[in-house]
Amino acid sequence: MKRNKEVQEKQTGQQPIWKDLLDLLIKILFIFFCIYLIFTFIYGVERTTDVSMKPAIRDGDLVLYYRLDKYLVSGDVVVFKENDRVITARVVAVAGDTVDITKDGLTINGAVQASKDIYFDTTQFKNGVDFPIQVKENQVFVLGDNRPSALDSRTFGCVNIDDIQGKVIAVIRTRGI
Repeated sequence: MKRNKEVQEKQTGQQPIWKDLLDLLIKILFIFFCIYLIFTFIYGVERTTDVSMKPAIRDGDLVLYYRLDKYLVSGDVVVFKENDRVITARVVAVAGDTVDITKDGLTINGAVQASKDIYFDTTQFKNGVDFPIQVKENQVFVLGDNRPSALDSRTFGCVNIDDIQGKVIAVIRTRGI
């Protein structure tokens, strides 16, 4: 009887339905495994929980970041952890730069910085770091776009590049649409 089934399968070219379902399940599991690997080692997704980068990134937005690019330049937006809190901020100075905050505003290597996307003056925090500050090798100085209430390098100093989770490549707006 079993031999007759095998002969019938070969003649019709059909497999039993459970074999098709098993093949489909294996393919679905393989796809999920690949997605898991991609978002564990290459890309990352974080939900912002503060207003440090407002209006560019709002509270509750999802940021997609690329983990493998550690070559950072001024203007890059990065994701990093500080005291178990995920923070997004903009790189304003890299290794070798001297950062100062004066009455004129943010000064990097003696040149006053101005940006059309920053709506607030850059000021020092009373309980923050002392200026001027020299950015050391493998560090960056970051500031939030919402300068009055941002949690950034004015509070905790320069950020080590090894502590940066990745460079933001996309923002997915989840509120206020």
